[in-house]
Amino acid sequence: MALTQRLEFRQSQSLVMTPQLMQAIKLLQLSNLDLSAFVEEELERNPLLERAADGPEPPVAGEPVMERPDYGDSNGSNSYGDDGDASDMAAGSGGEAGFEPGQEEWLNRDLGTRAEIEQTLDTRLDNVFAEEPAEAAARAAQDAAPSVYTEWGGGASSDDEYNLEAFVAAELTLADHLAEQLAVAFSAPAQRMIGQYLIDLVDDAGYLPADLGQAAERLGASQQAVDEVLAVLQKFDPPGVCARNLSECLAIQLRELDRYDPAMQALVEHLDLLAKRDIAALRKLCGVDDEDITDMIAEIRRLDPKPGLKFGTARTQTMVPDVYVRPGPDGGWHVELNSDTLPRVLVNQTYYSELSKTIRKDGDKSYFTDCLQNATWLVRALDQRARTILKVATEIVRQQDGFFTYGVAHLRPLNLKAVADAIQMHESTVSRVTANKYMATNRGSFELKYFFTASIASADGGEAHSAEAVRHHIKQLIDGEAPSAILSDDTIVERLRASGIDIARRTVAKYREAMRIPSSVQRRRDKQSMLGNALSAPASSPDRSRDTAPV
Repeated sequence: MALTQRLEFRQSQSLVMTPQLMQAIKLLQLSNLDLSAFVEEELERNPLLERAADGPEPPVAGEPVMERPDYGDSNGSNSYGDDGDASDMAAGSGGEAGFEPGQEEWLNRDLGTRAEIEQTLDTRLDNVFAEEPAEAAARAAQDAAPSVYTEWGGGASSDDEYNLEAFVAAELTLADHLAEQLAVAFSAPAQRMIGQYLIDLVDDAGYLPADLGQAAERLGASQQAVDEVLAVLQKFDPPGVCARNLSECLAIQLRELDRYDPAMQALVEHLDLLAKRDIAALRKLCGVDDEDITDMIAEIRRLDPKPGLKFGTARTQTMVPDVYVRPGPDGGWHVELNSDTLPRVLVNQTYYSELSKTIRKDGDKSYFTDCLQNATWLVRALDQRARTILKVATEIVRQQDGFFTYGVAHLRPLNLKAVADAIQMHESTVSRVTANKYMATNRGSFELKYFFTASIASADGGEAHSAEAVRHHIKQLIDGEAPSAILSDDTIVERLRASGIDIARRTVAKYREAMRIPSSVQRRRDKQSMLGNALSAPASSPDRSRDTAPV
């Protein structure tokens, strides 16, 4: 085999992923919160980008903010009017604030000496001008009571800046509440260190991890010392805190109420049977009759399974829709973007023009040139992102018109390819646009991916059904079942096929479990138990008369 060298010319096409193109693709899949954080970083990094927060009018709904090359003057202030308007305003303001010619002549005229002025006024100047204005204002300010709360020591400067939130105390967290009790419960530094380490492991619900085997090793203490501190922590307020599982949490609360007897202990140790409504097995394990087991279950229900939630937790961020869908006057649907979620940034071309005249170093010129290119690209990328979201949302509304008109039962099967072909985009682009985006409709707020569902074949060969519509149909059948006639999965399959939906039993079971609906056996127990409680409620008493000796 001979090795030779030769030159060849080949012509080919390829997509080059530039950093800006990769960043533009990344912007598509960002949520409105992540996008706002990204724009804030760019505003801090790029001196040619400025926030368009002082515009004369908000942008048109559904239309993103376009780039304005002549953004503002060199000091960064926003200027949207033309020169004629500015000169008219200046002339108007000058006319209102200026003096008439007669007034100017009176001011420029010499009034003479003090004696001449007193003779003209026919009185002494002290009677006319008792004291200097500055002295009178200072004396009045000293004698007057404070008129606003800031003069008593507040931080604001006027009544307009009065803020009631400045007086709101910080919300007490569970960790702070436990730390305050820890300082009183222990005096030894080693015990306080162990206690603080365990408190740091407590979650928002008030639970510790189930496995604390490595705590002693990390702290360099014995397991006995950790167990002793943990026993004290479990007596802290609120009752049930620092438990390692639900059974231990309920047991701590029952001990606090002096209700943890052998029968209740057996019930707490077999909460899985209580979840399954297997009352007969629980009654046998606890060794009580029907009345006592009913009272014991009522006591368990009055306990708090998550005691830590009484205290301050991390604030949940409210979902802000990216698209609004409203009924149109012609019977259709009007789709518009939420302008509050669109970052409004502009490029300050004037500032760049002034800098380019004074900069002499090549490094500085290249830096500001890159800043101008990045700023221009960002404005255009945000514009393109808004237009793409609006285009995809409009096509989704067009495809799912039956959902908006009649409800979930009329949700059609839809995939990314159908929307991508309709708007002439790639499927990956549609997938990125629908990620972390929400739509506010007349039927609630939904993620854009909610409208993409798989198809279920029709039993009679007609139009296919969407998976979400089938799940909704299954839930309606289960919600409408009677306690004496619980529907099994096979029965649900028969009823769905009678409605024209061809579906397998395992698919029904999968959809039922995804909706957190128990099996037919469990539903029968639940409904019979609820029916029995309703029938025996007037005759039963909430207090138990049996022995409550602790274990």
